[in-house]
Amino acid sequence: MKPMVQPMLLLLMGAAILRVSLFSDICLRYVKEGLQPFLIASGLVLVGCALAGALPQGLRFIRRRESTGSVPAVAAPGPDGHEHAHVPGIAWLLAAPALVLLMFAPPALGSYTAARDSPKVVEDYDHFKRLPAQGPVPLSLTEFTARVQQDRAKSLQGRTVVMSGFVTPGKGGRWDLTRLLVACCAADSQSLTVPMHGFPAPPADTWVKVTGTWHPSGALGTASAAPALDVRSLERIPPPLSPYKDQPPAP
Repeated sequence: MKPMVQPMLLLLMGAAILRVSLFSDICLRYVKEGLQPFLIASGLVLVGCALAGALPQGLRFIRRRESTGSVPAVAAPGPDGHEHAHVPGIAWLLAAPALVLLMFAPPALGSYTAARDSPKVVEDYDHFKRLPAQGPVPLSLTEFTARVQQDRAKSLQGRTVVMSGFVTPGKGGRWDLTRLLVACCAADSQSLTVPMHGFPAPPADTWVKVTGTWHPSGALGTASAAPALDVRSLERIPPPLSPYKDQPPAP
């Protein structure tokens, strides 16, 4: 490989990683929040390796130019002592994802993935915290589902709850409030959905905050209860910084 091609590719890849992890939070569209420091470290290592590889070649280029008075063709010496210029074509494939991240960062996963994904099974809760005595209760989709199907005290009976997520359209005008949850990165995402009733479907992938009450279906507090909501009001909101982190909406 030409001497300067390797450092250039490493620099390009390092710059792309730092662009989405150090200089912005775009990386949270692809990995969970805890991996961001590791991406920053990886980007810095790649940039450091690129500079370490480019510096000797640059000095060598300058010394040759000073000694010959012209710009030499720089190439790496081969095993026979002669210089060759061979660039494996496959190496340039490394530049493609780096250029994509530098010029156009793909969005986070949304309704297309959720509609084709296997639903996430909510784990059993050991106990539930006491809800506030009055007012709407902010809940994550995970806690809402767990309380509907596991809370024997039926704490959601008659209570107004507030949840946030993005819109996944269904058939016949039906739609779901959805969050995608990841264990590591977007590749292992699983969808968590709550069907919405009594309100027209907003456009797909719109992030919304909904207020409503449990839609009676099955026995509340048992596995027969359907985690669904009768929507009373809806507010469009901007996508959260961490789209794969299921948490209660801000007041």
